[in-house]
Amino acid sequence: MGLVSANKIDATKYELIIGVDAEGFEKALQGAYMKARKKININGFRKGKAPRKMIEQLYGENVFYEDAVNDLVRTDITKVLDEENYDLIDTPEVAVESVNKDDGVKFKVTVMVKPEVEISDYKGIEVEKTVNAVTDEDIDKQLQALRERNGRLVTVEGRPAENGDVAVIDFEGFKDGVPFKGGKDENYELALGSGTFIPGFEEQVVGKSTGEEFTINVTFPENYQMEEIAGQLCEFKIKLNEIKTKELPDLDDEFVKDATEFETIDELKNDMRTKLEERSAKNAEMEAENKIFETLIDKMSADIPEVMFEHKIDEMVRDFEMRLSQQGLNMEMYLTYTNMDMAAFRKTFEEQAQKQVKVRLALEKIAELESIDISDEKAEEEISRMAEQYNLTVDRVKSVVSVKAVKEDLKVAEASKIVLDSAKING
Repeated sequence: MGLVSANKIDATKYELIIGVDAEGFEKALQGAYMKARKKININGFRKGKAPRKMIEQLYGENVFYEDAVNDLVRTDITKVLDEENYDLIDTPEVAVESVNKDDGVKFKVTVMVKPEVEISDYKGIEVEKTVNAVTDEDIDKQLQALRERNGRLVTVEGRPAENGDVAVIDFEGFKDGVPFKGGKDENYELALGSGTFIPGFEEQVVGKSTGEEFTINVTFPENYQMEEIAGQLCEFKIKLNEIKTKELPDLDDEFVKDATEFETIDELKNDMRTKLEERSAKNAEMEAENKIFETLIDKMSADIPEVMFEHKIDEMVRDFEMRLSQQGLNMEMYLTYTNMDMAAFRKTFEEQAQKQVKVRLALEKIAELESIDISDEKAEEEISRMAEQYNLTVDRVKSVVSVKAVKEDLKVAEASKIVLDSAKING
């Protein structure tokens, strides 16, 4: 097998003709026969013992062609692509051009590769850094948040529900007079004004009193997960069982002693100010780095295929799903709660994905220009570090991440260091 021809379709797409000679195809046919014969029964032969020629006479000369061709795609085509060093960004499209025992097989393989990247002036990037001063208002917000965390819910009597209250309700939803799945609950604690429920629901609970039974009408969003009620006007029957409001503790030294490690309000404020100043300085550093990489992107030119952005979004969605699973949730539950469909959810990652892909391409090019090389020893050290971090064996890490991929990541890290160390941060 080998590369017969390569035709560049555009900046990132090639159409390859890969050929397998008659000898290679015969070897694949024999392999397909050896795998399949155990399942073939022919009168006069024990199961799995029928000769290949006999099977081909009975079922046709091409009986093993499909399996042989599929095996060649899985093994030999992959080998050729690796040997030709195509930096693939998507699964190749494979079509059989011709196949016969005398001439072998010819495949047309369409591949997409990483784009050519041009970049200059990546050293000495100059950006401004702004450290936001910590104000008394910032301290007050911290103190208020502390009070909120230590508040307690108390029952309200003698007035109707207001925004900011917690309404304890029984509710049941109906579409055209018929209850719909997931539309019923009892003693549900709904924080009014929180936007937890679909638009219009909480607003119609405001102003109602304890013990009151009433009906509200709301229209579900067009992109609501449950298709049967998406975009539909529905009716909810509600009973308001109780109204609660949060009672906050007084902000004094006694409260500070009970709720924190400090003795007085002044000690607490000083600690809050110190931590907020440290956070502000750290945020300023991170923002300056972001500006450096945004400038780096502007200095790069590349014709980037959309599929690279889509694959990055796929990766982000998988990471998000994994974090959800750690909290006992799944994507369907999350989308229902946020009133989004998958297309809208993927859209939230679009800008971030594009930036990450562009920065990665820029840094890979810089690593090439700087002739950055990662030794096998350094790559092994990084794999050992990863194994220790995730409490896995080295072999397990290698089964998931290739040494080549680790080297590429380390090259990018070194290139990033070159860019950041040479940058001029003012402020």
